[in-house]
Amino acid sequence: MVARADILSWLRAAGVAAGDSLQAMGDFTSFNGRAFAWLFTRRPQTQALVPVAFSIGYQSVFVIILTGFFIGMVLAVQSYQQFQKLGFSTWTGSVINMSVVRELGPVLAATMLAGRIGSAMAAELATMRVNEQIDALSCLGVDPIHYLVVPRLLACVFLIPLLTAFADVAGVAGGSLICVQIYGIEPHYYWQHSRDLIKSWDLFTGLLKPVFFGGAIAMIACHRGFRSRAGASGVGRAATEAFVFSFVAILALDFFLALFLQSAHDRWNALRLM
Repeated sequence: MVARADILSWLRAAGVAAGDSLQAMGDFTSFNGRAFAWLFTRRPQTQALVPVAFSIGYQSVFVIILTGFFIGMVLAVQSYQQFQKLGFSTWTGSVINMSVVRELGPVLAATMLAGRIGSAMAAELATMRVNEQIDALSCLGVDPIHYLVVPRLLACVFLIPLLTAFADVAGVAGGSLICVQIYGIEPHYYWQHSRDLIKSWDLFTGLLKPVFFGGAIAMIACHRGFRSRAGASGVGRAATEAFVFSFVAILALDFFLALFLQSAHDRWNALRLM
């Protein structure tokens, strides 16, 4: 009887957890639907968009450039020794730049921005929820999602790819600094191999992914802020959940986008050869 009661309690707990998960997914989907409906219905006001764009874009440039610069230098240090053993040291730059442009630049830049921007947006909106400022907007006849969420979504979607481009340039510069100035690789072959290996498709995919990363960061952070619990602990939990969920979403999106884009590229090449 005891074992049967334990099994029933476990099943009940599992059912409650599954129900809560489905309810949370439905709420997040409805939240996204309302945000995108406003996005295509009416553009946000300039006074609401400009401060958000300034915070997300301009104030993140330094940390993004610094992150990309060290990514390139670390890749150079780790890659050079292995390529030197094989006698292909001049190919080090091609691998470094390819890794930065296609994967590490977009993913690590988005992760850094999820920590800096996503957590800040979630904490700010959660504080507004706790202080009943969001409810006050509704009382004044202003839709909170249009006034608060849509500007953040637009700023993230348009500015995170631009910030990723800064991170890519800084990563390429950091890798070349270590390889050319420290390890003494011939600059002509270093840049020639990089130019021969990296194609326009690589640049396109490296800048397309951040569009989806930015949308995921904005929507997850805003949703966590809007659904924050009361008190200081609720604000802190909303900021933490915004970063964790955004990080998981970035990795999942990177995987599925990589599969889709590689399949699309293979089909395009097959059509060109027909």
